[in-house]
Amino acid sequence: MPYNSARIIVSGKAHNDFASLNFFRSRHFIQIRIWINMNTETLGFGPSFSSFTPPDGIPEWRPARITTAHKDSYTIHTGSQEISAELTGKFMFTAESPLDYPCVGDWVAAQMLDEGTFAVIHSLFPRRSLLKRKTSGKQVEYQLIAANIDEAMIMQSLDADFSMNRLDRYLVMVREGRIEPSVLLSKSDLLKPDEVISMRERILEIYPTLPVIAFSNESADGLESIKKRLEPGRTFCLLGSSGVGKTTLLNLLIGEQKYETAAIREKDSKGRHTTTTRHLIILPGGGMIIDTPGMRELGTTDAEAGLDHVFKDIESLAAGCRFADCTHTHEQGCAVTEAVETGALTGKRYENYMKMKRESAHYARSYHEKRQRDKEFGKMVKSIMKTHKKRQ
Repeated sequence: MPYNSARIIVSGKAHNDFASLNFFRSRHFIQIRIWINMNTETLGFGPSFSSFTPPDGIPEWRPARITTAHKDSYTIHTGSQEISAELTGKFMFTAESPLDYPCVGDWVAAQMLDEGTFAVIHSLFPRRSLLKRKTSGKQVEYQLIAANIDEAMIMQSLDADFSMNRLDRYLVMVREGRIEPSVLLSKSDLLKPDEVISMRERILEIYPTLPVIAFSNESADGLESIKKRLEPGRTFCLLGSSGVGKTTLLNLLIGEQKYETAAIREKDSKGRHTTTTRHLIILPGGGMIIDTPGMRELGTTDAEAGLDHVFKDIESLAAGCRFADCTHTHEQGCAVTEAVETGALTGKRYENYMKMKRESAHYARSYHEKRQRDKEFGKMVKSIMKTHKKRQ
């Protein structure tokens, strides 16, 4: 019998986990046994998930959340325990691309085996949000980062790492994934208070509604402001380059030195990767946070919605262009290039927008062409197998 998300009250007491409920009706004794685990609510299992029912034919299952994704296996949390899990053969056979596989933060329909010490994953719940990027290098494919995130905390340090262009890229990726962003400016102890305020105002000048918190892992200044955002039942993730202090911050939020940290290289201020896998961590206050490996390459693929959201100022200007199909490059009557000429729009922001726009369109075409080739190849393989069967 599938999971029931409703709380059941018997004799004024709430029954959780595997409950045995007895009812009397017309002198007939009826015993109902049903899986109930209200602890999944603390992991973020809300109404948007409970309305989903996996396909028929799945044996007794319960919802579980992916907390760690390995190469060929997963760690899932059922609301009461963490156990190892693997995908069924049918799941892998029907998956057509990396987007079809679970990632950290996903909710899945899991069948418990071996007295609850192991599970198999039959189905993936629809995602409320999905953080992804183009794989590094020339390969045109998506890399899944995490799913069902409420807020992405984009970290930049107030030293050589700070970059408005990179912040734009992170914001596009986050907004494309239907996730609310915030910005954490680490290493505030390296600057004078007025310099920190100036850096913060530099961001707010372009993004006035964006939450921006400056903090220091060394002095703990600003740490309480971050903790206040980590509300119970909500999922957050830390994004940023290596060396900005993500792992150190995570240890401070957990309250212990659980994860390894490393110093940045002095010659170029670049960080060393200390986080190599993604984990969903339940914080002492009830919030959840996903730490991610540092990302130095942020390829933008098919991110029109994210670009429109992040570059609202340019999109608003574009509405005043003479031609509806204006490319904002050489056309007469282009409101965007005119704004650059008058100084109403900075050349750097314009260049970053145009670069990301071209990149998104290029990789989107390449990705869809690749998907079409893969489908055609799949059809050819099926046709050959069918012919081979007939001959036998």
